[in-house]
Amino acid sequence: MKNKSLFSILIAIITLSSCGKKEEQMPPQGPMPFPVQTVAKQDAVVYQEYTANLEGQQNVEIRPKVNGFIQKIYVDEGQVVRKGQLLFKLETQTQNEDASAAKAAVQAAQVEVDRLKPLVDRKIISNVQLETAKAKLAQAKASYGAIAANIGFGTITSPVDGVIGGLPFREGSLVSSSSEMPLTTVSDTRVIRAYFSMNEKQLLFFNKTFKGATTAEKLKAAPEVSLLLVDNTEYDQKGKLATMNGLVNPQTGTTQFRAEFKNPEGILRSGSSGIVRLPINEKNVILVPQNAVFEVQGKQTLYVVGKDNKVKSKIVQTSGTSGLNFIVTGGLEEGEVIVIEGTSKLKDDMEIVPQQGKPEAAAPAGNAVAKDSAKTTTPPAKK
Repeated sequence: MKNKSLFSILIAIITLSSCGKKEEQMPPQGPMPFPVQTVAKQDAVVYQEYTANLEGQQNVEIRPKVNGFIQKIYVDEGQVVRKGQLLFKLETQTQNEDASAAKAAVQAAQVEVDRLKPLVDRKIISNVQLETAKAKLAQAKASYGAIAANIGFGTITSPVDGVIGGLPFREGSLVSSSSEMPLTTVSDTRVIRAYFSMNEKQLLFFNKTFKGATTAEKLKAAPEVSLLLVDNTEYDQKGKLATMNGLVNPQTGTTQFRAEFKNPEGILRSGSSGIVRLPINEKNVILVPQNAVFEVQGKQTLYVVGKDNKVKSKIVQTSGTSGLNFIVTGGLEEGEVIVIEGTSKLKDDMEIVPQQGKPEAAAPAGNAVAKDSAKTTTPPAKK
């Protein structure tokens, strides 16, 4: 038994020894392949983004001109109405009674004028009495006209084409011309106005970028703008910059702009919000894939390949994105070779096998964002 045990132990030692020799005989692993790209300058389109409030081209508050109870409401919230369409009817019974009394006063004053006129002609009475009667007649007619107009004001129609807003009052409610809330608001949304602001730095850039001796010429030189909706999709109608405030608000340091978008299908509604995107053409800029850039202690870094195929990390400065690329403004020179994928597996002075990759598309429309804009998030690439 002892001999058998010693023999088993000897066999195990020999087996382990032979395995160790095999491991020692395995050649060391060589450099791994990584896709790389040569840095080159190219043109790109970036978008400056500005948060905007949307309003119809006309937002008309409907207010009563006279006091009264709402007798009838002829429209509903969100209804499309035409100019002149009946909206509200106010109770005018009291005004009708006042009108009857005023009309009777006019008739009585007319009778008095008619009675005095022949007496004046025959010089029985002085002309002063007739003129006084005529003045009373004119006063009675004016009073009747005012009351009759008030009766007309009880019928309220839409002053413009548009969409009915909220209806804070119900039938039977007492309203007056001094009421804080309007009866409703009619918004003409055939053209939507997007109001947004630029800070002084952005305004200076705008004035330098788009040529023109006047504000109107600069606005005309500016390209069409797009509108990003709240669901992160782009509105299918392009807009145009229409106005720019001539003054900078000293309290906010901003200047207001207005862009206009056609709204044929009524998708946009007054009171909503969106993001106006202004395209800017950038000439001869360095673009690198976003996959090539990673952050180290809050600084953007990438790996540059040296002549001996050893990589070295390098800090770069960027100014937003263009498509799937970062726009590099510092830290990288044209002609350098960078690693564009697998950077998490690399470390300084590591040797690799470079494999030239294809550069990303320069700037697909709608996917570029300027870093100093009012909003700097990048929407997902279009499918």
